Amino acid sequence: MESSLCNVTVAGHAVRVAVRPGTGTGTPLLLCNGIGASLDLLQPFVDELDPAIEVVSFDVPGVGGSPDPLVPYNFALLTWFVGRLMGELGHDHFDVLGISWGGGLAQQVAFQNPRRCRRLVLVSTATGSLMVPARFDVLRKMVTPRRYRDPEYAVQVAAELYGGKLRDDPGRVKALMHDESRVGSKKGYLLQLLAGAGWSSLPALPFLRQRTLVLAGRDDPIIPLVNARIMTRLIPRARLHVYDDGHLGLVTSADELAPRIAAFLLAD
Repeated sequence: MESSLCNVTVAGHAVRVAVRPGTGTGTPLLLCNGIGASLDLLQPFVDELDPAIEVVSFDVPGVGGSPDPLVPYNFALLTWFVGRLMGELGHDHFDVLGISWGGGLAQQVAFQNPRRCRRLVLVSTATGSLMVPARFDVLRKMVTPRRYRDPEYAVQVAAELYGGKLRDDPGRVKALMHDESRVGSKKGYLLQLLAGAGWSSLPALPFLRQRTLVLAGRDDPIIPLVNARIMTRLIPRARLHVYDDGHLGLVTSADELAPRIAAFLLAD
């Protein structure tokens, strides 16, 4: 079943949303994307995910098809916004999956919504400002959204930034990041960077109550694997799966990871 696109107004702000209806009656899954990425980037994963699961994805204000936010925000404020969004869509309870920057948002959603958020999936992500960082040359390339605006530059840096399967096939990044994806504003990207400045989930992880699946690539230059091991040790009900790919493994290895995630979400 294909996703339907719409604009939803939350607290006076329009946000671009995609909903893929599920054939089952279980808990819907909310997707939180990486920095600068529109919801289109994760479509290969959505296509591989069990059709029984309803999937809700959205463009963060200032990203993709969502206009710039009315005011700057942090993860706590954006979590409140996301909760209102899911309410507008009729969902009192939901699961949440976050990748990279979106993994920080997903953790905050779980912290602030212990009764609404049932299960948590964290992919290629870490604990914010208190983490084992990437190399400086990798971090330097993450400061600007150039890779989303310049397809040739994206190919040039794909192996160094994303690792995994994109080391052997860097040209694939064009299809992933440019064929369908929408590019947000430079202001939107900057506000995403600022939203996570100084934020860390590290002290709160032992208090997470949700069952959690942590997924990490063996070759992820942006989020070194050790971060996933730390998170799994600190979250009481977490388990770790390490896959043979890189930072974008959720889409480049969607055929492997989607069934594993579906099994976790659909299990009793």
